Amino acid sequence: MGTPDFAVASLAELLNASFDVVGIITAPDKLAGRGQKLQESAVKKFALEKGLHILQPEKLKNPEFLEELKALNADLQVVVAFRMLPEVVWNMPKKGTINLHASLLPQYRGAAPINWAIINGEKESGVTTFFLKQEIDTGDVLFSKKLEVSDNMTASDLHDALMNVGAQLLTETVKSIETGNYQEKPQETFGNNKIKHAPKIFKEDCKINWNKNNEEIYNLIRGLSSYPTAFTEFLGKGLRIYLAEREDKEPGIAAGAFLTDHKTYLKFASNDGFILVKEIQQEGKKRMKIEEFLRGVRMS
Repeated sequence: MGTPDFAVASLAELLNASFDVVGIITAPDKLAGRGQKLQESAVKKFALEKGLHILQPEKLKNPEFLEELKALNADLQVVVAFRMLPEVVWNMPKKGTINLHASLLPQYRGAAPINWAIINGEKESGVTTFFLKQEIDTGDVLFSKKLEVSDNMTASDLHDALMNVGAQLLTETVKSIETGNYQEKPQETFGNNKIKHAPKIFKEDCKINWNKNNEEIYNLIRGLSSYPTAFTEFLGKGLRIYLAEREDKEPGIAAGAFLTDHKTYLKFASNDGFILVKEIQQEGKKRMKIEEFLRGVRMS
């Protein structure tokens, strides 16, 4: 059960390990883009290439879907970047339903663990496999693997790294369940004092507050790159910032003001330094390097 690219890597690993994948459950096709054409999920496209049996339920409690799911007679259900399952679904297989989550649980439960880990300036992240139960991302942990987060890593970079590490960990987990060689550990036993959460990110979370310090703004930009992307207002239009660098010196100008040589750099003042923007997208234009942008924009 999965939808985006993150789930494709895990499906590919399971097939490479010769597991019998009897069915794929993914999101229904959706109208998208300027032409409003039907778009298939990344998992569906991959499953079609492999000739796998595909189900695309609108509602997971639909009786017809539940009958089809039951008819697959799966020993184990595997969830990677899908959606919340009702108990009638996750409780169906005799060996249960496992999930791959892109954090070191119990930290960063929720919809956007990769983004929030970088926004909060974490130095390590990881992946966790666990058995599903009623409350989201709270099931007993099976296995986990840590990954170092470098200071210049974006959410896209961490996504790709965790996607590959997670695919390997998931396959190892399924092998362990097959042989019965595993031990469940309640998340409460991990001894973390303060649980950090990873809720869904909305547009208001992406707007840059230049009154914050350099580190917070820099982490927000890389934590939202390349989606959904941090933004600010510039010359009366929205400006998405994909890549940036820090310049930690006293700005000498008001937070949010900018400096530029009109050719090679554009930097915005925070309350304790500058953010040099490197790759941007102005409203109505394509994504581009800052030098290309400056060649085509007029400002005093």
